[in-house]
Amino acid sequence: MMEKSKYVRPSWDRYFMQIADTVATRATCDRGRSGCVIARDRQILVTGYVGSPTGLPHCDDVGHLMKKVIHEDGHISQHCMRTVHAEQNAICQAAKRGIALQGSTLYCRMTPCRTCAMLIINCGIVRVVCEKKYHAGAESEAMFAEAGIQLDYFGDEVMEYDNQ
Repeated sequence: MMEKSKYVRPSWDRYFMQIADTVATRATCDRGRSGCVIARDRQILVTGYVGSPTGLPHCDDVGHLMKKVIHEDGHISQHCMRTVHAEQNAICQAAKRGIALQGSTLYCRMTPCRTCAMLIINCGIVRVVCEKKYHAGAESEAMFAEAGIQLDYFGDEVMEYDNQ
């Protein structure tokens, strides 16, 4: 007779990241369908996903609004400027609903960008958990370290997407 294997529940980090992945299915930019969950005391406070500001056209409907950025080291990266990042949308949802984020943990697909990192710091979020690294995330990593925010990754893999 075969033994039935015991079900193993996901860790809290995996659980919230799986929910962030589900939230990402609502995203409206195919370059980086990303979702975010902000939780405290093992309870979800807010979620957010990549999408255009309310009432404005979405990338999925009208295409991307691409801009090239030339970095100090000379390399060029491309960014879609039409959308608000998942982290920014989650923080905005908290503000709209009067939800304090002090002492919370943010779960997202990749290292937050510099702007998101600054917002995360100022919200009082104390921990960030990422599925993967962002190709241009070193500045955010340094800011989190200086601000005393714990940054954890599920692995060392760098997130890849079109027109990076």
